[in-house]
Amino acid sequence: MFLTCCFIVFTASSANWSVKSTTADANLRGVAVVVRQGGTTIWATGSKGTIVRSTDSGNSWQRLYIPDVETLDFRGVQSFDGITAYVMSSGEGEKSRIYKTTNAGNSWELQYTGQSKSFFLDALACADDTHCFALSDPVEGKFLILATEDGAHWHELPREHMPAALPNEGAFAASNSSLLLFGKQELYFATGGPAARVFHSRDLGRTWSVAETPLQSGKASQGIFSIVRAGDTVVVVGGDYSHADLSGKTAAYSSDGGTTWQLSREPPSGFRSAVGTCNSGFFAVSPNGADSSSNGIHWTRMDSPSLNAITFSSGQGWAVGPKGTAARFLEQSNLPPPREGNSGPT
Repeated sequence: MFLTCCFIVFTASSANWSVKSTTADANLRGVAVVVRQGGTTIWATGSKGTIVRSTDSGNSWQRLYIPDVETLDFRGVQSFDGITAYVMSSGEGEKSRIYKTTNAGNSWELQYTGQSKSFFLDALACADDTHCFALSDPVEGKFLILATEDGAHWHELPREHMPAALPNEGAFAASNSSLLLFGKQELYFATGGPAARVFHSRDLGRTWSVAETPLQSGKASQGIFSIVRAGDTVVVVGGDYSHADLSGKTAAYSSDGGTTWQLSREPPSGFRSAVGTCNSGFFAVSPNGADSSSNGIHWTRMDSPSLNAITFSSGQGWAVGPKGTAARFLEQSNLPPPREGNSGPT
């Protein structure tokens, strides 16, 4: 098919990062940003029960504590007002938990704990302070979605219309971005292992369809690690984290909302654990590098620190990574002018 659009050409020098140290001795994988008139608040979470928060655009950070969680790995965080936040830990059974604070982290309420050994939370996504979803690896043969409509009580969504998982299929908890909430009605989640598939619901989890993508798959270390959507374009990134410098089959795109998929013609330059989108395009990061794309089809290598996860809010991009690293994404004002052209495959 042909795709005609207006796009920006990126170069490695068209953007850079302002690196901030959170002083946390942790591998950070969750990040949330709240941009308000009074300033920018950043939340970051990671290993060793780490939760940190900055209210001055990352210049200083406060370590927040939940009692007796030093062994938990907080892979996800969501916030909308800078005061209320959810954090999600990943692990087998009871190590997968959801906590909530309504007072900027001074106290926390445990809202959900996994029960069965196969329960393993991978990602957390919220529409606002009271409407959230969380994704678990398959339980009894099917992926499991938790939901809350009041911000306090979580329940499992019915699974009679959830397609069966393949043997050993799972989602990755590397960057809290294997689950996507788009608009008011659509949910996506992406998988790996025996196949790299995208599950899609147009009615908030009541019914589902599933599509296989051409991303690298077949081993436990391979598949889709992150999914994002802008307009009708859905982009997935991943690859093989055990061979992170291999660039083949590391990104794919869909021009019809996720029904059909094609490999990116110029893929990212290696495995990528997270992808985010803002007005100027898509940005994929991982511990071994980063790439940018205007359309998900052609990717260009960027200079980047070692990062695990990225998010954008109100035009601001923030990412987190190993050794307590946080970084603000800075777009320079001297980007080349947009040009029109046929950017799709023939």
